Amino acid sequence: MLGFLALGVHASLWLVLPARGQPAGSYSQCGGMQWTGTTDCVSGHACMYQDNSYSQCVPNTASTPKSLFAESNSSPSVADAASTSSTMKATPVSSTFEVTSATTTAITSSSTSASTTTATSTTTSAPTTPPSKEVGRLPALGWNGWNAYGCDISADKVLSAAQSFIDLGLAAVGYEYVNIDDCWMLKSRDSKTQQQVPDPDKFPDGIAAVADKVHGLGLKIGIYSDAGTTTCGGYPGGLGYETIDAAVYDSWGIDYLKYDNCNVPSNWSDTPDTGDDYYNSKTAIRYRIMGAALAESKTPVQYSLCLWGVDDPWEWGAKVGHSWRMDYDSTPSWSYITQIMTKNAQYLDAVTFYAHNDMDMMEIGNGNFTAEEERTHFATWALMKSPILLGTDLSKLSPAQVGIVSNAALTAFHQDSSVGEPAKPFTSSTLPTTSPPSFYAGKSSKGIHVFVVNLNDTKADYTIAFADVPGLGAGSYALQDMWTGKALGTFSDNYTVSIAAHDTVAVLATTS
Repeated sequence: MLGFLALGVHASLWLVLPARGQPAGSYSQCGGMQWTGTTDCVSGHACMYQDNSYSQCVPNTASTPKSLFAESNSSPSVADAASTSSTMKATPVSSTFEVTSATTTAITSSSTSASTTTATSTTTSAPTTPPSKEVGRLPALGWNGWNAYGCDISADKVLSAAQSFIDLGLAAVGYEYVNIDDCWMLKSRDSKTQQQVPDPDKFPDGIAAVADKVHGLGLKIGIYSDAGTTTCGGYPGGLGYETIDAAVYDSWGIDYLKYDNCNVPSNWSDTPDTGDDYYNSKTAIRYRIMGAALAESKTPVQYSLCLWGVDDPWEWGAKVGHSWRMDYDSTPSWSYITQIMTKNAQYLDAVTFYAHNDMDMMEIGNGNFTAEEERTHFATWALMKSPILLGTDLSKLSPAQVGIVSNAALTAFHQDSSVGEPAKPFTSSTLPTTSPPSFYAGKSSKGIHVFVVNLNDTKADYTIAFADVPGLGAGSYALQDMWTGKALGTFSDNYTVSIAAHDTVAVLATTS
């Protein structure tokens, strides 16, 4: 991974990576495979594992140790990840900011040769361009290669996933986005055009050729970049190059952009504060700049803000993009599922058409989930109307797993064109409240849906009292099992069901 030491650079555009012995700044890299820089962070920050190729300095909380996983490739626990999330507050900045043209001489850490690049922009007001209303009305359904392949991505793997959408019947239930994640490009921009350059070993015919083939299947294609100087994997980031990059993506036919939050210069980072003007935070402005550039595209682009819950994006994200990550990266574990359920359940009022809390890419097909846990994984993403991006080698999914991720009733609820709101927690009169909540209810064009999650490690009986369910009330209702499509019968006042450990029951209730 190349580390750049920038000389004589305007601070608004470039990150000066710390030399060995100097601590890394806020949201700078501090570890990962092949990382040769410092593993220490500035005061008040901890080196937090993100994935095997990237660890980052994030603000401490009272319970966060001073250094986490800086020299390890093993993942932290969910508790560790949760301890550093949701504590970052925005320092509001003026709605006018300065981004000045700069010529930079950069020397790579692995070479003594120098290259000169020019990033061009002008002093301007922070853009307030809203996201496109031509896309993103419903939460995205698709695939992303990161959880399966990491940096080992290629045109063949992307096209294989696209073909699997057709072969497995996923396209028939609404899956459409085939998304490329990090590491698709060369380590340096083109010296003349300043464009990001597809790696010819991974994409020998370029991205546009892959996009054409994906479009030929009736699907859409997404790409990845970063609102910092380099991506999480150490490739050229988008900060300072937004107009150039958006124009290139448009020329390739890109339909979706995942925009990450790694390697942010200190002058573009927010500091802990009690302020709440998040839309005018430096974090939001970085994403607003790219959003304005995407708005110039001929092809409308679904814009995914991958900023890990920093600066409470559920409060302002809908003004900038179509979805926003709620927390750090997913892991193939039951503890991650319950942790992100707990957090997301608090902010479901933010979810509606064109506005979606992103619980991160799916892990079905990865790790050692039980069948029941995989059902709950999919059901909770669907009921909360999070983007659903499968994150595994689709060719290796079992028939049972394909059945889960292509379930007609759950995907129909997720993609309901008449109701934008998700299912939300409700309080049961028959059982104590849990964290995360066990009981959820939501409306669709077909009726009222009730979801019950057994968070226990053993089988248990649950009673749905209709009087407790928003939209129902005491009375008789015909119930249908959303997993099987079978009619369960008509029930008066309540319905009791036995649920396996970590499984989820999903029913549709209509008046009998």
